[in-house]
Amino acid sequence: MQLIKVHGSENDFYMLDVTTLDHQLSESEIKQIAINICNRKAGLIDGADGLLLIDKSDHINVLGKMRVINADGSEASMCGNGLRCVARYLAEKNQQQSFKIETMQADLPVAKMPSLSKGVETYQAHISPVSFSANDLGMRVNAGEDTLINQTIAELNTKLKFTAIAVPNPHLISFVDETTISGDYLGELGHYLNNKTNSVFPDGVNVSFVRILGKNQIFVRTFERGVGYTDACGTAMSASSLVSVLLHNDLIENNAKISVCNPGGMVNTVVHHSDNSEDYIDLIGNATFMRTIDISLDETLAGNFTNIDINETKEQASYKAFIKTLPKV
Repeated sequence: MQLIKVHGSENDFYMLDVTTLDHQLSESEIKQIAINICNRKAGLIDGADGLLLIDKSDHINVLGKMRVINADGSEASMCGNGLRCVARYLAEKNQQQSFKIETMQADLPVAKMPSLSKGVETYQAHISPVSFSANDLGMRVNAGEDTLINQTIAELNTKLKFTAIAVPNPHLISFVDETTISGDYLGELGHYLNNKTNSVFPDGVNVSFVRILGKNQIFVRTFERGVGYTDACGTAMSASSLVSVLLHNDLIENNAKISVCNPGGMVNTVVHHSDNSEDYIDLIGNATFMRTIDISLDETLAGNFTNIDINETKEQASYKAFIKTLPKV
């Protein structure tokens, strides 16, 4: 089989088109493949944050289906950075520039966009649905409150204020200063809220610290459920943009292009917030194909990566050149 190593803002994945395989993978095989290849120490080359599966969709006017398997074998309902990479693959395979992709909870529009920089393929993904409901978040907070918007959490020993939002992955967002965003507390909080035993988010949650840099500019650092620290998380950047519009609309504007910096680079978002209709976010960023790897399915399932054929695309050099043009944060 052939795997493609891809990334959006250095949030990296192995991508597999299962329609090219001789037989349908079982759920246990899918989980084992993800765990084996994504391991940062013993996986395939340098590992990955997750596995993107591309399949056919039986939905009307939908070009394909995406599933997102985290590095630990769990499944995420959505991934904005991964969706852009899948969009590029399907666009090039089918010679189409705008279409819909089936995800776990919605069929989402995607489109090819002008490049952020020379040699940096760029795509836009529609991020929705949006919910603040505790039920959609799997959240049990502050004596059963249904929403958490810019509030402290009684169960946590911290003065930070949080907003909880599902897009549809659950996210917990806090605006912090420079010292806090670069410190260790995000990791401590992320580990605790994803330990499967805490009472606040028993099923885990993505945790992001956000710092406002200026007019329509933010920086987002994320501890991702099922992954840990990640260079970027597409749904986290989308959720953080929406919450920034809600809480800091003097600096972060609705329906305006927002620059979202992250440890892996930068994306643009456009928040579409309305009191009369459902909110959604446009996520615009790179979809970089780093290399292709040909490998036996049986050896992948066995965790044997000695007999592989690697073809580098050289797109990463263009992305690194783009990164050098960004402001230092």
